[in-house]
Amino acid sequence: MKNKLIVFVMAIMLLPLTGMAQGDIFDKYSDNADVTYVNIKPKMFQMIAKIGVSTDDPEAQAYMDMVKSITSFKTIVTDNKTISTDIAKWVKSRSSSLEELMEVKDDGTTVKFYVKEGKDADHVKELLIFVNGIDKVMKESVEINGQQRRIETVVLSMTGNIDLNEISKLTQKMNIPGGKHLEKKN
Repeated sequence: MKNKLIVFVMAIMLLPLTGMAQGDIFDKYSDNADVTYVNIKPKMFQMIAKIGVSTDDPEAQAYMDMVKSITSFKTIVTDNKTISTDIAKWVKSRSSSLEELMEVKDDGTTVKFYVKEGKDADHVKELLIFVNGIDKVMKESVEINGQQRRIETVVLSMTGNIDLNEISKLTQKMNIPGGKHLEKKN
């Protein structure tokens, strides 16, 4: 009986660890043919920082400083409704540990920005962007990895010491829906 109790207690203690392993939507769908998955590793950001920018352009220098501060960048893009629903559930559960910075609803598309507070009001440790319903505003499919796809859902996660002022500029340059609203929020 004592051994069964010890095994039971150990199983309860390990339960959160298994939940965390199963809980990462990026790992879950990284090899799925119905998603486009991007995971930029910290080494890539280190290499970009080493290349550096020798310019007098303050905007370019600010961009390089922002790149140096990113430790992780992951994104999933999909047109699969089942996966989109799963991503939405994951974002909802994940958002409980983050602060919703902004929500933009426009023409059937929803864009949500979540953050984990950083060292001050202008910096965050994590930025999570969730875009759902893009297919409602995109009239044509796009080519991704040689395949024509309609995009329904995008989820993007960045971690590091992220300057929100620079992120708003980057999201506008990348034409991420809601980027112009992020600048207004700051």
